Amino acid sequence: MKNIQGKVYLVGAGPGDPGLITVKGLECIEKADVIIYDYLASPMFLQHAKKNAEIIYVGKKGSKHTIPQDKISALIVEKAKTGLIVARLKGGDPFIFGRGAEEAEKLIKAGVSFEIVPGVTSAIAAPAYAGIPLTHRRFTSTVAFVTGHEDPTKEESSINWAALAKGMGTIVFLMGVKNLPNITDRLLGQGMSHDMPVALVRWGTTHKQMTVTGTLDNIVERVKSAGLKSPAIIIVGEVVKLRKTMQWFEKRPLAGKRIVVTRAREQASELVKALSDLGAECLECPTIKVIPPGDWKPLDTAIENLSSYDWLIFTSVNGVNFFFERLFKQNRDVRALSNLRTASIGPATAKRMFDFGLKSDIVPKSYRAESVIEAFAQEDIKGKRILLPRAKEARPILPVELAKMGAIVDEVTAYRTKEVRDNVDALMTGLEQGTIDLITFTSSSTVKNFHALIPPAKFNDLMKGVTVASIGPITADTAKELGIDVHIIAKSYTIPEFCDAIKEFYND
Repeated sequence: MKNIQGKVYLVGAGPGDPGLITVKGLECIEKADVIIYDYLASPMFLQHAKKNAEIIYVGKKGSKHTIPQDKISALIVEKAKTGLIVARLKGGDPFIFGRGAEEAEKLIKAGVSFEIVPGVTSAIAAPAYAGIPLTHRRFTSTVAFVTGHEDPTKEESSINWAALAKGMGTIVFLMGVKNLPNITDRLLGQGMSHDMPVALVRWGTTHKQMTVTGTLDNIVERVKSAGLKSPAIIIVGEVVKLRKTMQWFEKRPLAGKRIVVTRAREQASELVKALSDLGAECLECPTIKVIPPGDWKPLDTAIENLSSYDWLIFTSVNGVNFFFERLFKQNRDVRALSNLRTASIGPATAKRMFDFGLKSDIVPKSYRAESVIEAFAQEDIKGKRILLPRAKEARPILPVELAKMGAIVDEVTAYRTKEVRDNVDALMTGLEQGTIDLITFTSSSTVKNFHALIPPAKFNDLMKGVTVASIGPITADTAKELGIDVHIIAKSYTIPEFCDAIKEFYND
């Protein structure tokens, strides 16, 4: 019987920014049965893994090795030999000081099929994110990548320091922070100018990015004063001068801010991406999970009797999603709504309706009574039947105001929200250490559940100095009722407006 073997993909996961992984790299993650990843490969990639994929961490941090390299190679071979598809994620590029070649040699020896998926190396990405081009026609047309991890106690270096000092325009040392004094001494000893610009970029392309610049003469002291440690790369060359005008990543409006996102994990990606693009480090701590109702029958019955309604009103994107899920389940489509007029609370809800081919006739600005009354002021809804599919825990203001205007409101549960405690340990640690700058709330449920997570006796102390942002006045009111000070309130119920409000707050 033929032995069934799997396949291994040695994937370069990029330098830290999850957006820098290649399309092919993501495809390998999505189809892998086993994912073996390093310390420097972003854990966010694991969100793309299959539900039943085996996830194995083999990262190395400084001198601390979770699993020795020979055992990592053996593990990769072992998994592939059982017929599984293995994605081996390595920070940066697997063939640039990543020991990917060693792992490939083991696979060749074991007769295991493999592919190499190149990645963006920190050697070029970190300088770019620091505003340092490695080549420039006015400065240099040559660049060298050198390990900075060479043992300084070796009698003879395997690096041609004379050639580097005199023949290279830009030199990039990887993993060289500990050896920085030796590196500067070697270059100066070979005649390189004491005034040669030098930069160190720590945690390049990530929210922790930090850059220290100087010259060969003073860079060791500057790095020591700044407390900069590994992982970092070293750039030596005249191009470092260009950082003064070209730096951009560290200038983003929310750079250095650590922001907690309490939204349900399934919906958090848009907000996380928007805040990350503005420079923030996001800590996902979902306090709610959106789940189906306990019983579908009331919603299904309402959908079966759509012809008896005059209006269909949605109050959230979730309501739209669950409604159409059940509509399609009955083998119907948007044509079943042709007799209905529609309304939605907020532009995001209206947009989601339009995704299904349904245009909203009315969009009240908010849940506030005056906003609902104003929106329906020109409509005669007395005696009209209104279907309102929404969350079980929703506030009563909308049906109450509509009923006051003479409407017959059929409120049906389309979904529920459930309290979750994901990432609570990281949240508590951040609050205790004072490393959290901002907490975002996108609904009253997120506020209530967040409040329930924190021990009452510690709440005021832990929230001291923490800024709170609300996506709208209703959510802000819920926070205030619970004794939470709200500093930022978005004017519109949209993620872009929410992020704009946060950006304005920090830029004032």
